[in-house]
Amino acid sequence: MVVGDTLLDRDVDGSVRRVAPDAPALVLDEESTVDRAGGAGLAAVLAAADGLEVTLVTALAGDAGGRRLAELITGAGVRLHAVTLPGATPEKVRLRARGQVLLRLDRGGADPAPPADPAGDVRALLDAADAVLVSDYGRGLTGRPGLRDALAATGTPLVWDPHPRGAAPVPGARLVTPNEAEARAFSGDEDGGGRIAAVTRAGQELRRRWRAGAVAVTTGASGAVLCHAGPTPLIVPAPKVFAGDTCGAGDRFAATAAGALAAGALPSEAVATAVAAASAYVGRRPADPAGPTAASGYVGRRPAHAAGPTGGDVHELVARIRRAGGTIVATGGCFDLLHAGHIATLEAARALGDGLVVCLNSDAGVRGLKGPDRPVVGEADRARLLLALACVDAVVVFDEPTPEATLSWLRPDIWVKGGDYADGGPALPEAQLVRQWGGQTVVVPYLEGRSTTKLIGERT
Repeated sequence: MVVGDTLLDRDVDGSVRRVAPDAPALVLDEESTVDRAGGAGLAAVLAAADGLEVTLVTALAGDAGGRRLAELITGAGVRLHAVTLPGATPEKVRLRARGQVLLRLDRGGADPAPPADPAGDVRALLDAADAVLVSDYGRGLTGRPGLRDALAATGTPLVWDPHPRGAAPVPGARLVTPNEAEARAFSGDEDGGGRIAAVTRAGQELRRRWRAGAVAVTTGASGAVLCHAGPTPLIVPAPKVFAGDTCGAGDRFAATAAGALAAGALPSEAVATAVAAASAYVGRRPADPAGPTAASGYVGRRPAHAAGPTGGDVHELVARIRRAGGTIVATGGCFDLLHAGHIATLEAARALGDGLVVCLNSDAGVRGLKGPDRPVVGEADRARLLLALACVDAVVVFDEPTPEATLSWLRPDIWVKGGDYADGGPALPEAQLVRQWGGQTVVVPYLEGRSTTKLIGERT
């Protein structure tokens, strides 16, 4: 079930060949026009395209735009439950040439009258739903008292996609999905620190204020930061895609997350699925007219530094990045029998900053952790393999049971772990140490089914 404000999106595409003779303005020769449901309507249509049975509760005006929206929504297989919207249908008209938006024209009034309250009709719909997505676009529906009471009382998993001009999420939402700018504005966070630390502070403040189970702050091409009851945020990196049209990516994220929760996923699993879906949605067509071979269309970053496994090289690397105002990221582990799960963790960690240092357990350290038959690969070769990866800038080998001594002199801005802390588990043992110099500890997802122990077990 999707609840929220629906808008009519209209894309007018054409060609620009001249400037108007009577004003310093481009002339767009219209070639095609496409109407789409926007706002909650888009979220509902996207969920239906995923094969879900979807009911949309929204407000529609009794004008041509409202009739067009009803036609688009029901034509996509969505069951429509509409209440009366006073005034005109809100429209967003984008004038485009060769995929480039030249101008957006908004219609429908900046201060709309509140729609009718659908509370009396939605309780049965809520009871029948496997998940509910509230898609707020600031038009007043989510502020109606009866509807809010019904949403607050439901035991159905609730995802709330907020809007700066909309109502606050009701208490008890399973997941709230603001973007980075919205989260900073909602929380009023003006403290310093790095981007991840700022997003985490904002997300945790909003989770407490809204009494939500979790807040997933979307960060564009960087993915999302999941703030939950545990002390360490989960960083879900976005895959590299062509930088296409981002309009609707937030709706794609929220609709996918709600669908995943409806299927029984944990919030961390829902967010990981939603990041992948939103990335694919943005990359569905390249923004560069040269097509998919245009390298400039890729979102992502390659390392700017390289360093060897000796302490001196690491010191020089860290100093150089810090002089440039960059961010040092560190992660740790045994990395015995390097596999795809390791690569996923390392690439996600590198994407968070400007240099990645791997703290590598020595052979003696691995034996203490894994037993006398490990490591399979010696520390020198493990370090060399790690340094051959484009995402690794330096390796430091340590003998102690934990990397705390190494972290104390390295003092990374971000300490990354992959593992079992994604949905509010205990604090990471190094987190308190890292906080002493203002660093941030984060978790990135494991790549499911990959582990060195499993690899060894399958071959014995």
